[in-house]
Amino acid sequence: MRKQPNSRMCFLCGRQNPVGLKLEFYEDEEARLVRTEFSIPEEYQGYPGVVHGGIVAAILDETAGRAVMLGGADENLMATLKLTVRYRRPTPVGTALTAIGWVEKMSSVGAQVASEIRLPDGTVTAECEAILGAVPEEFRARWEAEKPYWKVYQ
Repeated sequence: MRKQPNSRMCFLCGRQNPVGLKLEFYEDEEARLVRTEFSIPEEYQGYPGVVHGGIVAAILDETAGRAVMLGGADENLMATLKLTVRYRRPTPVGTALTAIGWVEKMSSVGAQVASEIRLPDGTVTAECEAILGAVPEEFRARWEAEKPYWKVYQ
């Protein structure tokens, strides 16, 4: 599987963010999925033993959004315009989890994407659908200084 790039300070994938989750994303070309395996520490819980819903939503958003980069389109960054999350059951802290994301529909102006978080037995704890659009130019301009840090880290 091809590893996708990480950034420097992103809360989810930033390698230098001291409070970030440092997620690593891999592509499953055959299945047309992006995947990350992780465990959330208790510092990110809402209710005791349960990952905070905002953290769950952030992971779903990032995983779904990265699906548009499948096949090496690392510069195909988009912004989330709409995110709909469905919490199916509590997502536990300190447990091996897998998030997968995929593209449902791609167009010249955006994409419809989805993702889900699974327990080791495959049970889905949360899922999302999202609409993505082109990143505004002012964001792209600020991105230029960060490009050297957008890379595959070993």
